[in-house]
Amino acid sequence: MNPMLDELKREARMGAVGTERPREVRVIDLANFEQRQAEIADQLWDAAVDVGFFQLANHGIDLAATREAFEMTERFFALPAETKARHPLKKGLNAGWESRAQVRPSTGTPDQKESYQITRPHMAGLWPSEAELPQFQATMLAFEAKAWTVAMQVLSCFALKLGFAADFFTRAHDPARPGYQSTLRLLHYFAVDPAQRANMGLWRAGAHTDFDCLTLLFQRAGQGGLQLLPGKDMDSQAWTSITPADELITCNIGDMLMRWSDDQLPSNFHRVRNPTPDEYQGPRYSLAFFAQANRDVMIESPAGKYAPISAEDYLQQRVNANFAKY
Repeated sequence: MNPMLDELKREARMGAVGTERPREVRVIDLANFEQRQAEIADQLWDAAVDVGFFQLANHGIDLAATREAFEMTERFFALPAETKARHPLKKGLNAGWESRAQVRPSTGTPDQKESYQITRPHMAGLWPSEAELPQFQATMLAFEAKAWTVAMQVLSCFALKLGFAADFFTRAHDPARPGYQSTLRLLHYFAVDPAQRANMGLWRAGAHTDFDCLTLLFQRAGQGGLQLLPGKDMDSQAWTSITPADELITCNIGDMLMRWSDDQLPSNFHRVRNPTPDEYQGPRYSLAFFAQANRDVMIESPAGKYAPISAEDYLQQRVNANFAKY
């Protein structure tokens, strides 16, 4: 069976509310990374194989820089809709602004959010002007570079565990090359409409897996909703909520790295549920960095479980399979 079609059938089963159960989402300390890389690699591998999610502490991004990026994110989404519409998403290039545009196979309804994608080679004409939003471009590019650095540290650990050179994934995600397609995504989940407060079938983001190698998610304390479901427990529909913290980065394995690892590293389902009536009902902001190999890089797994494919073709296939009909 086509593995992508099989996955879509799995995802189509993921729209139910389900239940909740506790699972350990391990916190991995990256302090003294160079001296502790082998130890950290073991910890990351164990956490990734177990649930596919983990959180990073002492990752080297100053909390002030994260808060500045969030402040800029709020200011961008506060711009008038007609201003944001002048910077629309470039189809196939994952750059620009869109709103309520993603319809998940798991739900059949639009995610209740707007987003702005920053993919370095494709941003011509997509930045708001300095008059509209002073220092936005410089701030967000600097933050994207910080996220890339952390992502490459984590991926270097997975490279070593897979028997690759430590810089294997760093070379595969080279931001200096025109085929660079890693993305920083700014996300604004809309405040809950009081009339929809009890509608548990409405999702801020429906259940899905990510298409990339590794996702780094920056969240704010008190703005929860992210839930995970390991594939091995899919039939249970028992989800685990991840508590956000300002100083931690929540990470998950994506489909691309699962393929690259011969399925040793699982890319697991996650979603963002609507808050319950007794929870914070206001807007939710997050920042997601998607580490996606450069377009011309070939994805070739160690044991050859899957046929080689370019990162460009792989991502295009995944996007078409999930969203083409919408």
